[in-house]
Amino acid sequence: MKSHYEVLIIGGGTAGIMTAAQLRNADSKIDIGIIEPSEDHYYQAAWTLVGAGTYDYNETRRNEKDLIPAGTDWIKDFAEGFDPENNSVETRNSGKITYDYLIVAPGIQYDLDGIKGLREALNTDAVVSNYLDPNKTWKAIKGLKKGNAVFTQPTTPIKCGGAPQKIAYLAADHFRKTGKSNDVNVIFASPGGVIFGVKDFAVTLMKVIDNYGIHFKPHYAPESIDSVNKTITYHYTQAGENGCVINENNAIGESIKGESHITMPYDILHLAPPQKAPDFVRNSPLAHQEGPSKGWMNVDINTLQHKTYENVFGLGDVAALPTAKTGAAVRKQAPVVTENILAMRKSNALGKSRYEGYSSCPLVTGYGKMVLAEFKYDNVRDSDPLLSKFVDTSKENYSMWLLKKYGLPYLYWNRMVKGKM
Repeated sequence: MKSHYEVLIIGGGTAGIMTAAQLRNADSKIDIGIIEPSEDHYYQAAWTLVGAGTYDYNETRRNEKDLIPAGTDWIKDFAEGFDPENNSVETRNSGKITYDYLIVAPGIQYDLDGIKGLREALNTDAVVSNYLDPNKTWKAIKGLKKGNAVFTQPTTPIKCGGAPQKIAYLAADHFRKTGKSNDVNVIFASPGGVIFGVKDFAVTLMKVIDNYGIHFKPHYAPESIDSVNKTITYHYTQAGENGCVINENNAIGESIKGESHITMPYDILHLAPPQKAPDFVRNSPLAHQEGPSKGWMNVDINTLQHKTYENVFGLGDVAALPTAKTGAAVRKQAPVVTENILAMRKSNALGKSRYEGYSSCPLVTGYGKMVLAEFKYDNVRDSDPLLSKFVDTSKENYSMWLLKKYGLPYLYWNRMVKGKM
């Protein structure tokens, strides 16, 4: 095992593999090492479909070794600390590894203790998460005969921020198709004040919610789960108001405690677990030390270069960027990091490419229907100009469903991770 690389990459997920492949495609002589402990590589974007019984979980997995670009060293180990002053990374088993350039892309970690009672609740059949076990989600959805199907998300940043509502729409569609709509209450409770941050897409999604009769509960921040009594308690974050807490004849059985806490019963509960940057990033000099981005990688939002250490770059879920954490975002970030490192190798100056915050959320709204939400920094719509000539991606489309189920997985395995897009 070598102890020094020209380019050292932390993380063998989408961001790490894609950037390594693009660098390798640009210059086959670049000396690259990837630190990644896992033998499995998942296309997690399809797990929403797995959780709705319309995609095979086994098809979302590949062997990590088959995705490492040829000529790149796979260091099957855990990164555990950084010493950027000395261009060094500490690993669990391989000692210190030094670098000329460092790319930090280890993704995100789940905080199962971030909501009181969550860890214990996940051991019950009624509490599920597509982020953890989408097959369990589908078992719970298809097994529900009546009662409350609650879908929710935490106050922390999460990867694929639209995922908690996508599965709510698919579940509602399933209940409708199986004649259970009158017996099942579908609830989507979110800490946010709107269903989506970009207006064009929010208008469509509110129509979807109305069509299914989903109980939409904004400003609901989950605080605790009582898996014995099958209830979830929220903090209502809209100060001075509680008008939307108990409404619709209280069909879902909510109860208020004090001025700002709501307890809701569930028969099944799906949630995205709270998420945070990996500990070895959070506790390092590469992370923001204070403020709302504390713990996340401190990079320039356009160049993705670290704000203190010029030979360090960060991308993907770990980076503190004011946009959604998605694979689509990585597709636009990787070329910027690649160009910048290639330029710095030649002239010690950054390239001209800039990341403008592009991200995409393929919002599946039912079986055979999808809205493709594309946007950039400041919640500005950024739909593909060519695609928009043929289809209004802000509306539900069957063609977009085909893209989600067949097109995007093909592009991921055959183009993205090979550095070809």
